[in-house]
Amino acid sequence: MQSGTQMTNNMGNQAMKYNHGAHEILDSHELIGCLIGVMEQYQLYDQNIQDQDLKGILQRQSSFMTQLYNTIVESFSTGQDPTVPTQQYKMEQSNEVTYGVKAGQPKKPKQSVSEFTDDCYSSFMLGQTKAACSTFAMAAAEMNNPVLRRVIADSVPNMIEMSYELFLYQNKKGYYQVPQLKEQDMNIMLQSYTKAPQKGMH
Repeated sequence: MQSGTQMTNNMGNQAMKYNHGAHEILDSHELIGCLIGVMEQYQLYDQNIQDQDLKGILQRQSSFMTQLYNTIVESFSTGQDPTVPTQQYKMEQSNEVTYGVKAGQPKKPKQSVSEFTDDCYSSFMLGQTKAACSTFAMAAAEMNNPVLRRVIADSVPNMIEMSYELFLYQNKKGYYQVPQLKEQDMNIMLQSYTKAPQKGMH
């Protein structure tokens, strides 16, 4: 009897492990590869970043992504709840944005790695976290394993938060300028919509 119960449990575990569709498997490989790419690129940047604030952001995000990676890999390989559930990334930047544009030197591609600055590294990091966010969001929409889908979907806000933290850092340093419309134009745009009546709401 005991061996029959154990066999049933093993079959149940196997069923959980293999409850992935082909599309989901391929999307998972893509998003895990994307996350590995971000983590490896961060290692390259870490040794060259000069600004301690940016280095702190990189190290916090790297640590968070390592745990995220482990959670995703465990959910992917077992099809079950991970030992460490999805965490919530908490940035340390103030969310105040500086508006306006100041003239500066025209930009052009750097001709050697020695020319890279913290402006470059923070821009690379922002581009990579935004790309990871898109990859995660697209994959989560078509996952069929409920545990893996939840882990991936819960990770999207974290990737957004990391991207936003990098945007705020860049804005504070003057690397990412935010132009605004004239007040009159902005008011026209802000007042160009009105609420729709709610139907069938109880």
